[in-house]
Amino acid sequence: MIINLRVWRQPNADAPGQMVPYRVEGVSEDMSFLEMLDLLNEELTVKGEEPIAFDHDCREGICGMCGVVINGTAHGRGSSAVPTTTCQLHMRSFADGATVDVEPWRSGGFPVIKDLVVDRSAFDRIIQAGGFISINAGSAPEAHSVPAPKRQADRAFDAATCIGCGACVAACPNGSAMLFTSAKITHLAMLPQGQPERKLRVKSMIGQHDAEGFGGCTNIGECAYVCPKQIPLDTISQLNRDLIASLFSQDGK
Repeated sequence: MIINLRVWRQPNADAPGQMVPYRVEGVSEDMSFLEMLDLLNEELTVKGEEPIAFDHDCREGICGMCGVVINGTAHGRGSSAVPTTTCQLHMRSFADGATVDVEPWRSGGFPVIKDLVVDRSAFDRIIQAGGFISINAGSAPEAHSVPAPKRQADRAFDAATCIGCGACVAACPNGSAMLFTSAKITHLAMLPQGQPERKLRVKSMIGQHDAEGFGGCTNIGECAYVCPKQIPLDTISQLNRDLIASLFSQDGK
């Protein structure tokens, strides 16, 4: 296969960027999108040119490190139309000779570091603001000692599958990270262990979300459409309910 790429190149955070065309030959339809970029970088290195910087780690759709906007869609979209991570998107999803635009995540909360790499440390700071349980729970309890209703346990598990890739932010016209934040809040809100800090948690994490420069949620739904773990949109409703409850709480905690 031959793939014609137009890739965002930006040498550093302060320099202006631009789309640069590349022609990649010898692409196998069984390659992942990142392997295709590896092939291009090998050719650039041989030519003495600067390779394209992009994030990656496990390449198994687990870690959430990879992430680029492909033809206007976060992570791209395969032929099955099921959301996936960039590392799990295969080149058989593209036609031979196709022109593909590749850009970094776009959000005020995700400043570009270089080329396709953005600074996603804002997510870490949102978690540090309250995405944890700080009470002394002792050693790991026996699995059945703290019963949780199945519906709530299933909902907690679904929310916990979020890998923090940031596709929701890149897809949102407002650059909002509400799906990510709500997944982390809902995960703990559905479990007995998360109840003591539930009200304080949601206020702290939302406050940090806004301080990081992410936009507000207007329920457009693009975030859920591109989420590779299919986090449901109604986790944002759970976040809003918890936030309202915390604001009207008499003890404020």
